[in-house]
Amino acid sequence: MEAQSERRLLQWLKGDLAIDEVGFVPLSKTGAELLFQFYAARYEKGSMTLTSNLDFANWTQVFKDEQMTDALVDRLTHRAQIVTDLSKA
Repeated sequence: MEAQSERRLLQWLKGDLAIDEVGFVPLSKTGAELLFQFYAARYEKGSMTLTSNLDFANWTQVFKDEQMTDALVDRLTHRAQIVTDLSKA
């Protein structure tokens, strides 16, 4: 939200990106919408590494909108390599 207010959001659309602990901090409705728009804008434009302790099924708790969460997971998992920590099994 800070990057958007300072009109710096576009600089994050290029290059590789790592985002750690998706879902660790609850998002406001505006924050969730901005994050969705950011991911959608980066879709197939650069690689992203995301980490989260939440299963995709629980991401609705973070983004607070089932339809937006489904669309986001679709974009993130398309042509993705998903690695899970099997040591917890």
